[in-house]
Amino acid sequence: MRKRISLLLLIILSLALCQAAIGQEASDGDARKAKIIANLKMKYSQLRTAQISVGDIVASDYQGLERGSFTVNGKEQKFLLSADDKALYFISEPLDVSRSTEEIEAEMAEEKAKQGEMLANLAVGQPIRGNPDAPVTIIEFSDFQCPYCARGAQTVDQILEKYPEDVKVVFQHFPLGFHKWAKPAAIAAHCAGLQNGDAFWSLHDSYFKDQKALNEGNVMAKSKEYLGESELDMEQWATCAENKETEQHKAAAKAVDDAMATGGKLGVTGTPGFFVNGTFLNGAQPLSAFEPLIAKAKEESGS
Repeated sequence: MRKRISLLLLIILSLALCQAAIGQEASDGDARKAKIIANLKMKYSQLRTAQISVGDIVASDYQGLERGSFTVNGKEQKFLLSADDKALYFISEPLDVSRSTEEIEAEMAEEKAKQGEMLANLAVGQPIRGNPDAPVTIIEFSDFQCPYCARGAQTVDQILEKYPEDVKVVFQHFPLGFHKWAKPAAIAAHCAGLQNGDAFWSLHDSYFKDQKALNEGNVMAKSKEYLGESELDMEQWATCAENKETEQHKAAAKAVDDAMATGGKLGVTGTPGFFVNGTFLNGAQPLSAFEPLIAKAKEESGS
C-alpha cells in the first residue's frame, strides 16, 4: 500500500515539475518573441505602428540556426534566427533563374503592356489638371495627410506651370493606414469629384495647405468649409462622404480601396509615387527629376 502511495506521489510530483517546465518554456518563448518584435520596430520605423506577431521558432536544416516567421498586418515574412538570438536573417522562396533571356524579355514586355493598360484605366473619368489632350500623363498616388505628398503637390504645380500644354495630372488615392484622417479625406474628395472636378481639386489644395491644422475629429467639418463656394449639392455630398451606411459611401470607400490595390499591383509601397507615361518615380522628387522623364515621354509620343 505504501509503495502505491509513494508511486502516486512520485507521479504527481513529476507532472507538477513537467508543467512548471512547460510554463517556464512558454514564458521564455514569449519573451524571445517580444524581443524580436521590439528589435524589428527599432530597426524599421515603418513597423512601429504595425501589428506584428511571431509564430513558432523551430529547428532548421542549417546548423546553428532556427527558423520561424512573423506576420505584419496579415503578411508573412520567414526568417532564420541564430541560436544565440543575436542575428535574424530574412528569407524568401527560391528565385527561379531557369528562364532564358528571350523568355524574360517576352515576359517583361507582357508585364509592361498590362501596366500600361492599368494606368490608362486609372485616368478614365477622373478629375485631371492640365491639358486633357496632353501627350504626357502623370499618374500620382498620394495621401492627403502625408507631408511628403504636400511637397510633391508643390512640384506638380511647378510641372503644370512649366508644361501647360504637354502634361496632364491624374490623382489617385493611396491613404496610408497610420494616417487617421487620410482615408476620410480621400472619400470626401472622391465624393466631391463625382459632382464636380473643380470641387475635387479645391479639397485637394485645401487639405495640403491646411495639413497641420487637420485631424480625425475636424476633417469633415473643414471639408464642408472648403466646399462652401463650390456650388455642390451638399446634401448629396454628405450622403456619400459622411453617412457610412449608404451605398454611395460604400461605393466611394471601395473606389479608394481599389485605387490603393491597383497602386500596390503597380509597385507603389509609399507616398507619393508617380508614373510619367508609365515610368515610375518614387517619393517627393524635385522638378529636375521629372524633366528628363517628361522630355523622353514627349519624344516617344512624337510631340
